[in-house]
Amino acid sequence: MKIDYVEIPGPDLEAMKAFYGAAFGWTFQDYGGHYVDFLGAGLSGGFNPNGTPARVGSLVILYADDLDAAEQAVTGAGGEIVARHDFPGGRRFHFVDPCGNELAVWTKAG
Repeated sequence: MKIDYVEIPGPDLEAMKAFYGAAFGWTFQDYGGHYVDFLGAGLSGGFNPNGTPARVGSLVILYADDLDAAEQAVTGAGGEIVARHDFPGGRRFHFVDPCGNELAVWTKAG
C-alpha cells in the first residue's frame, strides 16, 4: 500500500486556493463550491470545506530545492512561519496556512 491522496481541511476554499496557488503554483479543480482538488503538488489531494484545520496530528511536508525562496513565497502569500529546524539531512520550516493548518517544507543539506 502507498499513500494516494491527501485531504487538507479548508473551510474557506477561496482563501486556500489563493494561498497555495500563490505560494506553490498549484492549480485547482472545483466541484461546485463543495470541494476542491489541488493539482501540481506531487501527490493528489484536495481541500475539504467541512474539515477542521489543525496544527497537531499528521504533518504534510513539502519538498523544495530552494528553501529560502519557498519561505519567501509562503510569507508573501500570507502564510505564517511558526518553526525552523536544522537536522543532519537538511533543514525545514513549518508554516500555518490561512485556515490554520500547519504544514512544513524541507530541503536536503547542501
